[in-house]
Amino acid sequence: MKKLNWIQTLALSATSLLALGACSTGDADTEAQAEDTGIKQSETVTEDASAEGQTITFWHAMGGAGGEALEAIVDNFNETNDQDITVVSEFQGTYDDAITKLRSASLGNMEADVVQIYDIGTRYMIDSDLTIPMQQFIDAESYDVSQIEPNIAAYYTVEDNLYSMPFNSSTPVLYYNEALFEAAGIEEAPSTLAEIGEMQDALTEAGAQMPISLTIYGWFVEQFIAKQGQEFVNNGNGREAIPTEVEFIENGAMQNILEEWYALYESGAAPNVGRDGGSPEFVSGQSAMMIGSTSSLSSIMSEVGGEFEVGTAYLPAISEEDQGGVSIGGASVWAMDNEDSDKAQASWEFIKYLVTPEIQAEWASATGYFPITTATHEEEVFKQNIEEFPQFQTAIDQLHASNPESQGAFLSVFPEARQIVENEIENMLNGSATPESAAQEMADQINEALENYNLVNSPE
Repeated sequence: MKKLNWIQTLALSATSLLALGACSTGDADTEAQAEDTGIKQSETVTEDASAEGQTITFWHAMGGAGGEALEAIVDNFNETNDQDITVVSEFQGTYDDAITKLRSASLGNMEADVVQIYDIGTRYMIDSDLTIPMQQFIDAESYDVSQIEPNIAAYYTVEDNLYSMPFNSSTPVLYYNEALFEAAGIEEAPSTLAEIGEMQDALTEAGAQMPISLTIYGWFVEQFIAKQGQEFVNNGNGREAIPTEVEFIENGAMQNILEEWYALYESGAAPNVGRDGGSPEFVSGQSAMMIGSTSSLSSIMSEVGGEFEVGTAYLPAISEEDQGGVSIGGASVWAMDNEDSDKAQASWEFIKYLVTPEIQAEWASATGYFPITTATHEEEVFKQNIEEFPQFQTAIDQLHASNPESQGAFLSVFPEARQIVENEIENMLNGSATPESAAQEMADQINEALENYNLVNSPE
């Protein structure tokens, strides 16, 4: 396989990327498994399918330097695969744009064979019946799933069936200004939101205009719920069945978050920086801390430009008693069911290539996303990247310290739910809602959205 080491040159210029047993699908055991789990069985996956000479279309949502790195990977696959498979990659815009176009295309002729869909689109993709679950390819080939990071695979797995292949995954971490911490006499990063407030006076005296610039972002709220070991919605966080209502009121998770957030805001420790703030204040030295995606590390380091040392720590918890972990963000790749067994096999060959250790090492080094396969950690390219950016080790340790039970919710109205959460946090910070009323308003609106969606999409 041809090396792609030159992709590393994209690392410092990467922009913040907002943000797995073996039997044939025709076996009786597999059919029984499908009956038990509800996994769709496509007739497209066949033992005699040939990927030889196939051309497939890959829709993705990677722009900027991440897009350049992905195009280089696609080009390398086209040049080096021994089955004469050609992948035509097509940029679809943002994650929202990609899933919107997919929904539109599903009404007519499907134009894509492989698509990259963000994490919160998973429930829709499972419900859509547009895809071939990865588990069918895995079972047909006896593909070794042990090489996939278990806490990453867990997000896209329902009842032991992997629906899509993880590709670009990230978690949130705490970034902090080591110079300000040293000047303030602070030796350890905060482990809870309350500890941030306790550091306020020392950090202000050390020159910080604000201890933390906390972005209003629904993903962070979801992570704070996971850190509490609680669920966002019912029915096993939407993984056992389609969710019908939120859980965060009954379990108290949302109000816990909003009360701690509001306390930091009211004291001045976390001024309202809106939905677009957080990083600008941190890289300029105004704030001592920020919460951001691990995929932002390269761009943050580049923007700081050596003005101060950047430290990283685990995402703070809401309470010292919290025993939960973090969930992943990012996206996965899905095989579309176009009822063409040869194209499906070609899609599978390409997807397997994307998660090989060598390619994952190049991809992680260029973008800051997690390597999906555990063997990637032994690749020299990845070792060199960790040596250059030791801050990234924090993210890996945090991922391994987490657990599959923390791997987030599934709900088809997730994009809308995030907007609702962000709107109500703004209302709280602007003084038009209390933490309690904001949490209840979130619940009422999300429950209504779930009811409307389930009414329209429920089986006749």
